[in-house]
Amino acid sequence: MNIFLYELKAYRKQTIMWTAALVGLAALFMLMFPAITKEIDEFKKALEGFPQGVRDALGLQVDTIGSVNGFYSYTFMYITLCGAIQAMALGISISSKEVREKTADFLFTKPVTRMKVLTSKVLAALTSLLVTNIVYVSVTLFLVNAIVEEDFSMTAFLLISLNLLIIGLIMFAIGTILAVLFPKIKSVISVTLGVVFSFFALGMVAATEEAGRYLTPFKYVDYTYVMKEESYEWSYLLIGGGIIFISLLVSFIVYKKKDIHTA
Repeated sequence: MNIFLYELKAYRKQTIMWTAALVGLAALFMLMFPAITKEIDEFKKALEGFPQGVRDALGLQVDTIGSVNGFYSYTFMYITLCGAIQAMALGISISSKEVREKTADFLFTKPVTRMKVLTSKVLAALTSLLVTNIVYVSVTLFLVNAIVEEDFSMTAFLLISLNLLIIGLIMFAIGTILAVLFPKIKSVISVTLGVVFSFFALGMVAATEEAGRYLTPFKYVDYTYVMKEESYEWSYLLIGGGIIFISLLVSFIVYKKKDIHTA
């Protein structure tokens, strides 16, 4: 039994659905861009009517909203929200599925170690996330070039888009450790939505405080900084990398040692 291929096949349908949803959402937003640029002065005046705190929470930058990357970075906030839901749902599912569906006894009677089981599951889920991101970036870049006539920084565009994978990896790791610590999760989607929306809401609040950015993965990449410097703030990425490493390490340690109830 090749667990990696089996899990990859099991995630195939949802991977296609999430990829299509993300691409469709990006296409919808970018199709709005030409119309907005025609009325950009009026649009900026409307945005200036919002309090600064509200604009920060929503990721609205009046100075850059009329540019390709400025508009894209604003709409991308909602795309990353969807990507985070996909990633966390995968993380929770990989180790709680057998317990939830009472099939763990079948899996662990096979001549494979727990470490190999979890490794195969993690690699399959990460492959699904990687495929989603590759297709998303490729198709979105094609659409932007086809829809938008003005020049824009390709480097900044790609760095903004890559944040979908960064947030996805962090949420996947958090989801994995949650499933290992609390294997009897009855509803993956309920836990996923609760955790992801909590981080997202925290990100909106943290937008007004620099120190608050450390509390939520949604703020580890500052799109204004990316557009200006065409680079990341690496201190935040190191924290994200630490969360991924520690979460997966603890997940493997706990998964190897704990009792897993069968049917």
